[in-house]
Amino acid sequence: MVNQPPLLEVEKLKKYYPIKGGIIQRTISNVKAVHDVSLEVHEGETLGIVGESGCGKSTLGRTVLGLENLTEGSIRFRGDNIGGLSDRKLKKYKKDMQMIFQDPYASLNPRQRIGDALEEILIIHTKLSKKERRNRVQELLVEVGLKDEHFDRYPHEFSGGQRQRVGIARALAVNPSLIVCDEAVSALDVSVQAQIIKLLKELQSTHNLTYMFISHDLAVVRHMSDRVLVMYLGATAELGNSDQIYNNPLHPYTKALLSSIPRPIPGKKKERIQLVGDLPSASDYPSGCPFHTRCPIAKSHCAEVRPEWREVEEGHFVACHEV
Repeated sequence: MVNQPPLLEVEKLKKYYPIKGGIIQRTISNVKAVHDVSLEVHEGETLGIVGESGCGKSTLGRTVLGLENLTEGSIRFRGDNIGGLSDRKLKKYKKDMQMIFQDPYASLNPRQRIGDALEEILIIHTKLSKKERRNRVQELLVEVGLKDEHFDRYPHEFSGGQRQRVGIARALAVNPSLIVCDEAVSALDVSVQAQIIKLLKELQSTHNLTYMFISHDLAVVRHMSDRVLVMYLGATAELGNSDQIYNNPLHPYTKALLSSIPRPIPGKKKERIQLVGDLPSASDYPSGCPFHTRCPIAKSHCAEVRPEWREVEEGHFVACHEV
């Protein structure tokens, strides 16, 4: 898999939101939501993306899909540079890149039948006849564990898990290669989470799908992902395969995150790493290493020099002076 050209390449991606002030509303600062992120995603794999709330993982996913305009950097899909393309030029790529949203109810029109919502994407991206579209939607409903008679029902008639199955069906409708799962199971009960995760893995195997799986739930990410990217304050902290990240974490932030995973072992107390201080503001970005203000092993140079993103072993990257 890794010997083939990557399906998706992101290089030095930045996504800033301007802060305007004054009488003429000029830009006085920027919220650095994503700051200099580089990564590759290979066909058929799942790249998990984890980090605290506000670390930029969802913004990264939305920018990759063109739902947000990038500020700097490049995004390549199958070798084509798609970063900064107009909506018209990006349309031919959107068929290959879809998204499953966190809140399945908010992403559906409450006044629109489920069948019509699924048919809508087929109208935009295919030339199927009305009958062919109806048949395709019914096939999709069955494939995600619903029934074809659900075509005529409205979103409020479904449970949260069922609505997320509809969201998965919509993402799957035009046979994409890449699906960004943005906290796709975080709003669901634990038992329903397990069912949706099982479905996502089955669909990946059947359709050779590639996932960017964004989540704050480290246990779910480990179960889903081939590789894991750890983000902090819009920047990359560590990247490696699941075993490297979970069994041999290098970055102090990764270690702190992993220490928060509940692992009940009878007779053994689990020690949690407590980070001191608050998460810095993305509008007042720290100099040097973005984590130095909370890092338990930070030295003076950590506040002055940004650490290099480097490979410490095959496939295992980290941005830390002290590793």
